[in-house]
Amino acid sequence: MDQELSTRQLNVMRFGYAFVGIGLVVVKWPVVVQDARSLPVMEGVVACLLTAMSLLAFLGLRYPVRMLPILLFEVIWKVIWIGAVAIPQLVSNDLNAEARDLLFRCSFVVVILAVIPWRYVWRRYVRTPGDAWR
Repeated sequence: MDQELSTRQLNVMRFGYAFVGIGLVVVKWPVVVQDARSLPVMEGVVACLLTAMSLLAFLGLRYPVRMLPILLFEVIWKVIWIGAVAIPQLVSNDLNAEARDLLFRCSFVVVILAVIPWRYVWRRYVRTPGDAWR
């Protein structure tokens, strides 16, 4: 099934991995390196989780198809947050500055939406039978 993706599609996916990885290096690595000990527990967890995501995104440069769930995770969490948190707060005119900033950063998910080969995702993860439960 991996042979179904062209070299162009694989390279477009690699762009997506680089976009995620470099973005997180710029935004989250300094937080982990400099401020991790002083962060509240959940902010530290998020910073470490997203730093790990960046490392996995860089692995996607080498294995774009195998690491596709990383791009899917990136899309899914952002779409859920936008739909469940940001839009309701925006509609009720209750979006604070921190949430507004996060909404702006999450809006870059459109780049990842554009690089994912959605037909492949449909065939591979929706249509293909799952592994047997033993």
